[in-house]
Amino acid sequence: MNIKFKLITYIIVTIMFMACTNNHNNNNTITYSKVELINEKVDSLIKIMTLKEKIGQMNQYNGFWDVTGPVPNGGDAEEKYDHLKNGLVGSMLSVRGTKAVRAVQKIAVEESRLGIPLIIGFDVIHGYKTLSPIPLAEAASWDLEAIKKSAQVAAAEASAAGINWTFAPMVDISRDPRWGRVMEGAGEDPYLGSKIAVARVEGFQGDDLSDVNTIAACAKHFAAYGFSEAGKEYNTVDIGHSTLHNAVLPPFKAAVDANVKTLMNAFNEYDGVPATGNKYLLRDILKDKWNFKGFVISDWASIKELVVWGYAKDNKDAAKMAALAGSDMDMESHIYIYELEQLVKDGVIEETIIDDAVRRILTVKFELGLFDDPYRYCDEAREKEVVNNPKHLDAVLDMAKKSIVLLKNENHLLPLQKKGQNIALIGALANEKNSPLGSWRIASKDSTGVSVLEGMQHYKGNNLIYKKGADVSVGDTKFVNEIKINTTDRSEFKDAINAAKNADVVVMVLGEHGFQSGEARSRTDIDLPGVQQELLEEVYKVNKNIVLVLNNGRPLTINWADKHIPAIVEAWQLGTQAGHAIAQVLYGDYNPSGKLPMTFPKNVGQIPIYYNHKNTGRPVRDESNPNLVFWSHYSDVDNTPLYSFGHGLSYTSFEYKNLTLNKKVLNIDEDVKISVDVTNTGKITGKEVVQLYIRDLVASTTRPIKELKGFELIELQSDETKTIHFVLNKTELGFYNNQGDFIIEPGEFEIFIGGSSNTNLNTRFELK
Repeated sequence: MNIKFKLITYIIVTIMFMACTNNHNNNNTITYSKVELINEKVDSLIKIMTLKEKIGQMNQYNGFWDVTGPVPNGGDAEEKYDHLKNGLVGSMLSVRGTKAVRAVQKIAVEESRLGIPLIIGFDVIHGYKTLSPIPLAEAASWDLEAIKKSAQVAAAEASAAGINWTFAPMVDISRDPRWGRVMEGAGEDPYLGSKIAVARVEGFQGDDLSDVNTIAACAKHFAAYGFSEAGKEYNTVDIGHSTLHNAVLPPFKAAVDANVKTLMNAFNEYDGVPATGNKYLLRDILKDKWNFKGFVISDWASIKELVVWGYAKDNKDAAKMAALAGSDMDMESHIYIYELEQLVKDGVIEETIIDDAVRRILTVKFELGLFDDPYRYCDEAREKEVVNNPKHLDAVLDMAKKSIVLLKNENHLLPLQKKGQNIALIGALANEKNSPLGSWRIASKDSTGVSVLEGMQHYKGNNLIYKKGADVSVGDTKFVNEIKINTTDRSEFKDAINAAKNADVVVMVLGEHGFQSGEARSRTDIDLPGVQQELLEEVYKVNKNIVLVLNNGRPLTINWADKHIPAIVEAWQLGTQAGHAIAQVLYGDYNPSGKLPMTFPKNVGQIPIYYNHKNTGRPVRDESNPNLVFWSHYSDVDNTPLYSFGHGLSYTSFEYKNLTLNKKVLNIDEDVKISVDVTNTGKITGKEVVQLYIRDLVASTTRPIKELKGFELIELQSDETKTIHFVLNKTELGFYNNQGDFIIEPGEFEIFIGGSSNTNLNTRFELK
């Protein structure tokens, strides 16, 4: 560590110590907690920072040159480099690997006046090198410990590569599968989404953020990005306060309560004000009402986009709007660094606003231990040991198996026999090693996933024949922004059909390419892309014993398949170990237990379709007058989804009975205690997600027809029965009014328990 850094550290500690000595008690014992000590260090550092240096901490740049090569000479890169060595950069993103991180950290620490270390950010969404399933798939496991473990693996690898901050988890609730970023979240339900948000934050951050295996988390996108109109990326949002407070915000509040260190702004507007400049969201709710202590970062250039929105007249106006609203760090807009200083000097923005933002940023850096050792994340030996560690492969395989959902299994076509069968494996995705990795895997090496073909080849007892049938996409899909779908080439249909004719069972792996979902991958048709549907129907004509394995990053409209194909497996994009996980489920070495975190529509015309909808004033047909058309319905398709939220089958079966309550009438302060007996009525051991839903029948604002308020993942042997207990209190029985206040009201409630949101086992109670 250089003399300059040691000197500034000494000054900080000295000032802090002098402050502490004035706070001794009568026994001469310093009573400062760790939090108070960090606060003292931060305040001491801020006192010796210039205004320009403070604003520099609010500035984040993307990696802009090959740090192992020559210093930039000319243009934007040279200017960024100059800012870096002069202490005008607080964070960098997309710099990875210990050598690169050490190089940029060394400039910040050893060449700037104060030597303040950088925080290094990166999109670690579902793994670093070793990839877990996409987040939507993980949510289908409903296994909070497994999801937490997945985030821990990602944090371990990323931190070993020099990274100390991830732009995850995405906790946006969304009801529109056309939106490509549904793959990055936990689905449509705020209760499940909140539980998963906490699991991921705890997995990334651990118990102690200064532990070298942990990284700071970032809950995004604040707020309502999942409600973009028409499911179109970067689009506007128009929702009411009830939806904001009861559907959108709960996962963010859960993340804040779990001590998430950072939040990221959304690209959308809320109530006519872009989120990046939205004081109601950032100051009134997040920082004041919720008392959030971390810092807020813009999304990429979203401060500059305030001008494009027509909310700010120019860059200076945008800087003012964003800073006053509560956006603490500017990601790649280049606006704070050029505009804030003059705004403060002109008295437009008080310096206390800048101090508050810088205090939040520096606090996280201290909590990460970067001031103790700015190179703590730059151990090359640890990088080699941790990244791609074989133990991580076991962890992501476990996560992948738990993420698979069995949608349909007529006549027990699954599991496959392990010997004596002729199996035709069809579909370009069956032999794909790149697509299964999914979107948002920036650090992972291309084509390192295990294909379904490779996974099934581990089972030697059958005659397995593979035929592609048709490509999903055309052209190179490794480094492209837009996937070009094959809509014309059917030249290999014949080989696939011939293979299917002679097979006992056909396994068809169809769906989306891994790059068809994710940011900027919205779709208006969410069916099987290209010629895949036609291939499926042609194969069906010669062999109806088809197992359809779906690879996709969003719910798809597979109405034809549901009517005709006997077995359907939702296998998502499962990451590095995808093929092994799918094969183990197909052959019965793992009994599927996943449940859908999003509703599957019958067609796009039903979207948005979600289980926790409102009743409306005319919800059903008047059976006394069946010819009357004036009720809430479509004329060409019924109101039910293809597959409901929480749906998922097993190779065994479960029976629910004896739903009981401790009381039928309770005082409003009493807990509701619920029990139900669940029996494995099949022949093999299986796991079941027992789901509890409520309905508040009458309230001051209308409530959904069902709301998930509890779940438990259990394992039962054949013929085994377990009594499952739930407790509901104010947290589960209340809701947010339109002012954002949490309230609980007396009245009648209905309880539903079962294996999906479609359950009808119910009872009622009353709160007095």
